[in-house]
Amino acid sequence: MQSNNKKLIVYFSLSGTTKKAAEKIQTATGADIVQLEPRKAYPAGYENYTEVAKRQLDNDLHPAISTEIKNWTQYETIFVGFPTWWQQPPMIIHSLFEQFDFTAKTVVPFTTSMSTPVDDSMAYFTELVSSSNAKLTAGFRYNNDDQALDTFLQANGLV
Repeated sequence: MQSNNKKLIVYFSLSGTTKKAAEKIQTATGADIVQLEPRKAYPAGYENYTEVAKRQLDNDLHPAISTEIKNWTQYETIFVGFPTWWQQPPMIIHSLFEQFDFTAKTVVPFTTSMSTPVDDSMAYFTELVSSSNAKLTAGFRYNNDDQALDTFLQANGLV
């Protein structure tokens, strides 16, 4: 059953894996989509950007966001996608919740990870959402299983 509420996918991706997941969700839901970009770009190469990401995590640094999201208030459901780093969302996801008002929105987290289940990062994500007066749904880890994604979306009334 198609919902009438306006949906947005906001995702952060450096390797392209989370971008792929976001695009799959967009195809299934018809949601608008925006890539979250830091004001200061991460360095190229896995070893280089993970070093910066670890420093942000260790020092609780929330990088500034350059992404503008037009008509933010029109969206009722926000999918938030991110790679799982050290069992939690990257610090730029904290910045997202600081910069945008999630009051009365439904937040649907999705993550990409080689092995970390979404439940490992949900405690951190729950903390982010709890201060924003938003409703949090179950999360989903995308691992290239489109059938599992479709099942999740349908089970949660998101398509």
